[in-house]
Amino acid sequence: MQSNISYYQSKREFRLFVTKSFPDLIKLKKEDEKKSFNQLVLKIIPELRNYINRRLNTAIKKGHFSKGKYKADDFIDQLFIEIYDNIDEVEHEKDFYHWLFIKTNALLEDTIIEEEFDDLFFRNIDDYSKPEWVEMQEKYSTDGGGDLLMIEELDDMSYNHNDYTLNHVFIEDKEKAMIEKIDKHLSKEQLQHHIEMVLHNLPPAMRQVFELFTNEELALEEIAQIRNNTLEEVKQLLKDSKKALQVSLFNRYSAA
Repeated sequence: MQSNISYYQSKREFRLFVTKSFPDLIKLKKEDEKKSFNQLVLKIIPELRNYINRRLNTAIKKGHFSKGKYKADDFIDQLFIEIYDNIDEVEHEKDFYHWLFIKTNALLEDTIIEEEFDDLFFRNIDDYSKPEWVEMQEKYSTDGGGDLLMIEELDDMSYNHNDYTLNHVFIEDKEKAMIEKIDKHLSKEQLQHHIEMVLHNLPPAMRQVFELFTNEELALEEIAQIRNNTLEEVKQLLKDSKKALQVSLFNRYSAA
């Protein structure tokens, strides 16, 4: 899988860079070297920009506001200030990476009010037939749900296209047979489109936990802090999102 980070080969390397940058940022702030501080933060920003764009894209698709009303830079400008003013809150360098997402999330939540969720989709997910899934996918695509609406904003054109795999959904050995059966009936592109469509219709909390765990490779404990949930709540949200995806994939693709 190709990384979406221009400076580094993987998210783990990127996270390591962020962690190692923390002592330097603390030192620069103590020395009142704000320009150098911001130059170092600038190297961290691309991944946070991608996260912001994904959240804004979802809000646009849900009809919260029109395309163009907000841009990632509207939040990033404030994020520079938040990081500089509040970095002293971070007690250990290992906590700096997910603290950045806590701050980013807080800025976004002030603007994006998550929709009230009609749980009809989630409650009935076991009952949708293969033709109904196809019809749902067609409507999602027609409505522009699969478009990268804000690609023009990105400096890094290797923007994360959500490279989901079946391993993100099925993780237990007993599910290998199911993976093999489903894998016979869909391409990588079909998998991407299907997972994105299902996530689009899931409750916001379930969608965000799945994406933070999968796209950002954050630990469940870190996601709990970002969302201000208990660890058990986050575990259940991830379990429910994976279960919904498993059922949807099995019902749509496992049949010959």
